[in-house]
Amino acid sequence: MPRCGRLRNFIREYKESPRTERISFIPPFLILAIETILIIHAIFLNEIFVIILTAILLIISTIETVIVSYEIHEHYIKINFDKKLTIRLDDFITEKKEKNVKKIVTDFINHYTEYKKHRNEIYHTTCQILETHKEEEIEKELYEKIIKFIAKKKKPTVDDIIKSFIKKYPKYKKYRGEIYILSAQILADYFNKKL
Repeated sequence: MPRCGRLRNFIREYKESPRTERISFIPPFLILAIETILIIHAIFLNEIFVIILTAILLIISTIETVIVSYEIHEHYIKINFDKKLTIRLDDFITEKKEKNVKKIVTDFINHYTEYKKHRNEIYHTTCQILETHKEEEIEKELYEKIIKFIAKKKKPTVDDIIKSFIKKYPKYKKYRGEIYILSAQILADYFNKKL
């Protein structure tokens, strides 16, 4: 059995495409099958007018199928590009430990010259990665401070922890939800260890 790399690649791209694209790929094939049946029937009846019209519709359906296949392929390429860019940028930012977006983008493009044409994507991805890193740092810092804070309290409740913690550290006021979740988890772990 000969190997068909293009078909395998297309099947992989089709599987990884969004549901709407997969569904939009089905009607052109149904229409193509129906038109093929109609053209065969028209040939047996020897109806020239019907054969010509059905042949035109068959060509249009074939073109539509090719266009949908191309859209699926383009979407797959974009998703893969975004994944690779995010992984490379995240590793690059972690390695360089730089916080200036402009410097990161410039250094990254100098290091990976194949991304010169994609400066805007690099900029937006860098901003997202830096925001994620900032949130992770804040969550880690919050966790450490809450553990120390709870250790100093006698029989604390989650509400007491939130009020007194925010009073002591007002810069964490907008992280009330995270403080609540972390406090509840820490108290649950502490309570489970006592049992």
